[in-house]
Amino acid sequence: MRNSRIVRRARISIRKARRVLPESLYGRAAFILIVPIFIVQFVVSVSFVQRVYEGVTSQMTQNIVVEIDLLVDSYQNDENFAHNAELLDIESKIGTERYQDRVAFYDISGKSIIRTLRRQLPQLLAVDLVTNSRQVHLSLDTKPEVLNLSFSRKRVTAAKRHQLLVLIFFTTLLVTFVAYLFLRRQLRPIRKLAEAAEAFGRGHHREYRPGGSSEVRSAGETFLNMRARIEQHREQRTMMLSGVSHDLRTPLTRLRLALSMNADSDDYRDMIADLDEMELLIDSFLDFAGSEATEQPELTDLSSLVQGIVEKSTRSGANVSIGQLPTHPPVMVVRKFAIERALENLVGNALRYGNMAVISLEVFETMIRFSVQDDGPGIPLNLHQEALKPFSRLDPSRNQNKGGGVGLGLPIALDIALSHGGMLLLGKSDEFGGLCAVIQLPVALDPSGQDHPPVA
Repeated sequence: MRNSRIVRRARISIRKARRVLPESLYGRAAFILIVPIFIVQFVVSVSFVQRVYEGVTSQMTQNIVVEIDLLVDSYQNDENFAHNAELLDIESKIGTERYQDRVAFYDISGKSIIRTLRRQLPQLLAVDLVTNSRQVHLSLDTKPEVLNLSFSRKRVTAAKRHQLLVLIFFTTLLVTFVAYLFLRRQLRPIRKLAEAAEAFGRGHHREYRPGGSSEVRSAGETFLNMRARIEQHREQRTMMLSGVSHDLRTPLTRLRLALSMNADSDDYRDMIADLDEMELLIDSFLDFAGSEATEQPELTDLSSLVQGIVEKSTRSGANVSIGQLPTHPPVMVVRKFAIERALENLVGNALRYGNMAVISLEVFETMIRFSVQDDGPGIPLNLHQEALKPFSRLDPSRNQNKGGGVGLGLPIALDIALSHGGMLLLGKSDEFGGLCAVIQLPVALDPSGQDHPPVA
């Protein structure tokens, strides 16, 4: 039981220590390198002060004790006391007043002086090292009077006693600066690799050259090979789908022409509907497969993009309106036509299952948020993940006799959001009671890969 408590407390302490540690690799590397330097410097300083510096101070103090003993003997025997004090360069004053014990808390050598004086001078009453930091004042009991003596602090303390501490301080700063330059140079390739990988994850192509240590270069070359394979795969898929589209449309066109010659047939309308559905399937599949097309990101006015979608929809007779737009139109680096297609898919989905759609745009500190709300039946919470799967068709009752589609509207929007480093979220519209589809995009990167926050 006791051991389990100790283990539990140790785990809690480790968690707290992890919270204190820096999050970045550079911060942790600097912490690992610099903290031991300060610890070593501190240990060396303390060891020197205690074993060497205090020993020198104690020895010099013992030398002055011999002179004080001689001066006290001459005072008690009345043997040329004033002359001896002048020769020994010790100021003296006889009376009833005495000094008080005073020493600064940071005066390490002063404490060593007081210990040595008290150990060697039984008649010592007090030592004052604060009234005049350049002198040592002490009071001796020479009954019935009190003998007050003063002499230079240099006689009991090594010259330039703080020189080593200052040297250690500046050496620590120099070593820290050199370590900073070294770490910065070594970690820069890792940071560039992380930025290139993040940019690629958001659909941007950033120039990157492997550098740094052999391990980092190896990781960089692996990333470049992986990126090249993915881009080649996308290009091949686009070319293949273009060919498939051409090959399929040709026989479909021939079938449509053949059917038009038999327009009087009873099955004509059913067969034409089947052809229309096949073409719709082909177009939807090509849209889904081409949602990661090679469109280059560009600065886009997102408010104008939303307004353009609403105007296009209203011209076709759809009930689409704007719910909320920011006061200052945000401009951000995105693939304009991809975002436009994702929002049009969400609007089409809203109009397919509802009677109206409302588009809103909100700007936050770290993300952009598009939302499309409708007054349809919505999607139950337990079916949200299913609705985002390609070719997924939910309860047919949601159709409302408006055409059910092929189940690719939401997956295409999700694919486009993910290619921008964002996410598509589904929820319930509190205002209209239907579905609320939200596209969240983080602060984007410009084509060079640098941070580019939304600007007005």
